[in-house]
Amino acid sequence: MTIHWQQYAAPGCYDELVNNGSGPRPAARALCEYLASLSDEELRERKTAAELAILVMGITFTVYTEGGSIDRAWPFDIVPRIIPKQEWDRTDAGLKQRVQALNLFIDDLYHEQKIIKDGVFPAEVLVQSVNFRPQCIGVNPRHGVWAHICGSDLVRDKDGTIYVLEDNLRVPSGVSYMLENRVVTKRVFPELFEHQRILPVDDYAPRLYDMLASLSPRPGDNPTVVVLTPGIYNSAYFEHSYLAQQMGVELVEGSDLEVSDDDCVYMRTIAGPERVDVIYRRIDDLFLDPEAFRADSALGVKGLLRAWRAGNVALANAPGAGVADDKVVYAFVPQIIKYYLDQDPLIPNVPSYLCMNEKDRRYVLANLDKLVVKPANESGGYGMLVGPHATVSDRKRFAELIKKDPRNYMAQPTLSISTSPTLCDDWMEPRHVDLRPFILSGPNTYVTTGGLTRVALRKGSLVVNSSQGGGSKDTWIVDTEGF
Repeated sequence: MTIHWQQYAAPGCYDELVNNGSGPRPAARALCEYLASLSDEELRERKTAAELAILVMGITFTVYTEGGSIDRAWPFDIVPRIIPKQEWDRTDAGLKQRVQALNLFIDDLYHEQKIIKDGVFPAEVLVQSVNFRPQCIGVNPRHGVWAHICGSDLVRDKDGTIYVLEDNLRVPSGVSYMLENRVVTKRVFPELFEHQRILPVDDYAPRLYDMLASLSPRPGDNPTVVVLTPGIYNSAYFEHSYLAQQMGVELVEGSDLEVSDDDCVYMRTIAGPERVDVIYRRIDDLFLDPEAFRADSALGVKGLLRAWRAGNVALANAPGAGVADDKVVYAFVPQIIKYYLDQDPLIPNVPSYLCMNEKDRRYVLANLDKLVVKPANESGGYGMLVGPHATVSDRKRFAELIKKDPRNYMAQPTLSISTSPTLCDDWMEPRHVDLRPFILSGPNTYVTTGGLTRVALRKGSLVVNSSQGGGSKDTWIVDTEGF
């Protein structure tokens, strides 16, 4: 296969590497010329090398099925997605703006609720929120930050505009795959990193540790930080263990921790109890503490919320941060940014219809064949309707769901989200992609250089989630200035 980029086309879509009909985009020219120079056999060898590296490195994810769970090797495409640094700088600023406003919003909801009193945010949206935690009212997390780790999903429409599709503020996952994608790509294409300014991503783990350490309630140079995992059967367990190893901290389960009578958290060790200062929790709110939330939870730590409220341990992300991780709340983020920061959003939202509003609901019900309908609090691509690809019976079922619980549903137009060349059966074809950058918030705010590019490996599919047939690519932020 000789790649002729002038003949490559993604009809009706913006392609991340190739300007349809006129060849590679400037930042992608070196990569595209290199790929075109490789023979079929050489491309197959690179693809095989990547698959072997993923197996050897043990990069897996878990798919839940009716019969249980299956561990699978991480699906990876060897052709990177490229974003020019000049464009990324604007995106970086927009993400920092967005997370700053969301943290102010969360803090306000658990204190004075000024945004509701001022009529900017509807009280009924909060009343019906499944992620608002009354147990967190009045708590003051350090630095005023509730969502310390955020993963906001970005998509690009056919005109090149980048939109925020949704915000993930509870326990966002995927950053380990971003880091490992870079390791694999360097093994497959080492020569490409010698002659291009591809910005690094390997500073994430130390930055994550520094942010977590800054939350410690005890001043000192060596706080005890742990990663709290639900255990080996969780779909993101690879990431939990990977990040703990990269930061040089302990990976613990709920049974490894206990809360003392003086509301401090201790970790059981062979040398005796060791006080814990910061917990990077990868367990959902309701399972964190059987004393405060679900009494039947065997995953959490009894009394953990007491210790956190007393200021004796830091939790990242803070319980209750998920109140802003709601697809209905998402529709109000432009107003939230304006209210708290007096700024216009640097990155726009996708236009949205809230089914709780009668006018919007009528429009959605009349146009289900054209819209994407999402439940307010599902993730991973579950529970949503992609109208143009849905059956008549599916659309009828969703119409009844919307009528029954309109607060739980919102809808958006079906975007022609951007594509990127992907190696499919020894041939280069366009596949739809999105991007999940990760934002760390503490004393300072840090955005990963790029993020996790997820790719819909099935032809024509818009669903990029790995649990539903998606994969991923390395993401290069390329500095072309002076080249």
